[in-house]
Amino acid sequence: MARQKGIIKLKGTIGDITFYKTQDGNLAREKGGIDADRIKNDPAFVRTRENGAEFGSSANAGKVLRDALRPMLMSAADNRLVSRLTKIMTQIKNLDSTSVRGARTVGTALANPAAMALLKGFNFNNRAILGAVLFKPYSVDVVSGKFSIPNLVPANDIAFPSGATHMTLKGAWAQIDFATGISTVELTNAVNIPIDATVNQVSLNPQNVPGGAGTNLFLLQIEFFQEMNGAQYTLKNGSYNALAVVEVS
Repeated sequence: MARQKGIIKLKGTIGDITFYKTQDGNLAREKGGIDADRIKNDPAFVRTRENGAEFGSSANAGKVLRDALRPMLMSAADNRLVSRLTKIMTQIKNLDSTSVRGARTVGTALANPAAMALLKGFNFNNRAILGAVLFKPYSVDVVSGKFSIPNLVPANDIAFPSGATHMTLKGAWAQIDFATGISTVELTNAVNIPIDATVNQVSLNPQNVPGGAGTNLFLLQIEFFQEMNGAQYTLKNGSYNALAVVEVS
């Protein structure tokens, strides 16, 4: 892989060189590789096929989670979320100690508490880590799904961006069956408060308990706004907003 320099940036293929643009800049690479049909059928590539099957399963698990949380991700996600989530799902899949190689999955691995621990604390927006935004202790009841943040003083307990005048806190209880791809998400009420020295007793409650089977994920989100002429506007397309998995059961 080489980086393109100069005024003119190429895109496409010339001879055996492919030119393309990524978020890391304009790159170029030599065309090559092994015939796809050989990889699918040659016994020498059995390990490659096993690795490919498990990678695909991990990537799909990440997509299942993203699809379930899409309404929240619209305002709190970074541009490397897909790759970061695939990486963590691969680490979780590796803890599947019952399936044969090539058939290990996230859904099976999550029966292992160590696998659930890997998912806990995952931040969907790497530009705004929840622990670096919210400094006040909080709790979540995994039976009721209730989030509690007592005595929150935004001016003291929140690392808010310049220009922000208000913030909104909300939670979610997601129940996801990574084996079937079926998910249910119950959002809590949203609490919108000014960023000042007022003491707030924040309580976030889901309307219902998710039904079905799967892994329970509890998420907390913080969004920032600027009020102008009585209306609140999001800051910089949500780049300051935090969203994280705070508990898994």
